[in-house]
Amino acid sequence: MKFLGREQELNLLEGLFREDAFQSVLIYGRRRIGKSELIKQAIRNMKDSEIKIVYFECKQTTEMDNAEQLSELTGSVLGFPPPQVKSFEHALNLIVEESKQKPIILVLDEYPYLTKLVKGMDSIVQALIDMNRHESKMKLVLCGSSMDTMENLLETHNPLYGRMDRVMKLGPMDYYESSLFYANYSEEDKVRMYSCLGGIPYYNSLVDSTKSVKENIIHLITAPNSRMENEINLYLRNEISKVENTNAVFEAIATGSHKFNDIQSKAHIRSAQTLVDILDKLIHMELVEKETPINAEDNRKRANYVISDHLSRFYYTYVSRHLSERNLMSESRFYQEFVEKDFEEKFVPRVFEQVAKQYLTRLNRADRLDPFITKLGKYYYDDPVNHKNGEFDVVTEDKNGYIFYEVKFTKHPLTQAVIDEEIAQVEACGLKSYRYGFISRSGFEKLKKNDYILIELKDMFRI
Repeated sequence: MKFLGREQELNLLEGLFREDAFQSVLIYGRRRIGKSELIKQAIRNMKDSEIKIVYFECKQTTEMDNAEQLSELTGSVLGFPPPQVKSFEHALNLIVEESKQKPIILVLDEYPYLTKLVKGMDSIVQALIDMNRHESKMKLVLCGSSMDTMENLLETHNPLYGRMDRVMKLGPMDYYESSLFYANYSEEDKVRMYSCLGGIPYYNSLVDSTKSVKENIIHLITAPNSRMENEINLYLRNEISKVENTNAVFEAIATGSHKFNDIQSKAHIRSAQTLVDILDKLIHMELVEKETPINAEDNRKRANYVISDHLSRFYYTYVSRHLSERNLMSESRFYQEFVEKDFEEKFVPRVFEQVAKQYLTRLNRADRLDPFITKLGKYYYDDPVNHKNGEFDVVTEDKNGYIFYEVKFTKHPLTQAVIDEEIAQVEACGLKSYRYGFISRSGFEKLKKNDYILIELKDMFRI
């Protein structure tokens, strides 16, 4: 399959590979995020180079098994019989010696496996870097999915602290890069598909764009024994020991509990510390995000917890709570009864707000906004006169003040009446916005003024 997206990361990695001097690179991120494919694509782009490639995928076997396989691979790449090795360190040192004569890229994929098999593995790599940095032309890449293990390499107590020339943490792609996997879809369907799969490259690679969004969702997620049925639990069990409490937390957030106390009550978790530990872990795994308003970033009472991983949010919203019903119904009937209406009217519109933020971020990073944005997110308001409070979902701040955006994923174009109503709502709360923006799936009609920021869905895919 053609490599899609990640242009910035790819250019950076390829540039490091073409450096004449020794380079050490750490690449990590959650499972399915595309780390290995990124490295392999950068290597493919080096085909015009004389650099030798030793790409070793570490195994969960024994140290000697890994050492012998690395030795065999090295001999095959460099054109000599596999050397006899005594340890994994010995196998590494043989490659280092060769790299003093010729440039070599050495990739140790799934490096965390080695840290469990080889005593003092981090110290071995540290010594390799320190002793050979000025003589070797090696490009050393350590890659892994275990977030705890890989981030531990960056801690001050770890031997590799300060030894990596570049650290790349891969996160999910945004809506635009994700849409490249289903480029034949309409803009509306791209938002729908992104809403349930998010920016995980592996998930998006499974989309069959000759089928409808509904058919893909049923085939990949909601049908019994679907392709993604065990994906979430597999990821959770790799990182968390007690998955049952985690499932309860996910279901609580997915069904509308976003405050800490509400989540604790809904998930029936007795200990607040237990919930703190679960949420911290899920945030670390990039499955949950702690949101705070841009005008109250330090106010803990205003913090909301949301499921940031789209597949997890979709699964716990529609499938996890209805497994019994699913077993009694046809695939299409289950989708019709438990997914279709809510997905279109509530789930996708909420994700469209996230898409709007990503679009504004893209423009800002490309220096296409003047003045440029310094903050972007929710805005909290407290109206004691009318005894109410709430949040506006998409607000930006720049040197001139705030711009309030209204984001609509509706079938009908936004009219002047709708715009006037939204502006009146902001003003009724006593808030000051020096300008207003409107982002619409279906465009605009019957507008009497033209001093708003108007963005249509089609514009968001033409950047």
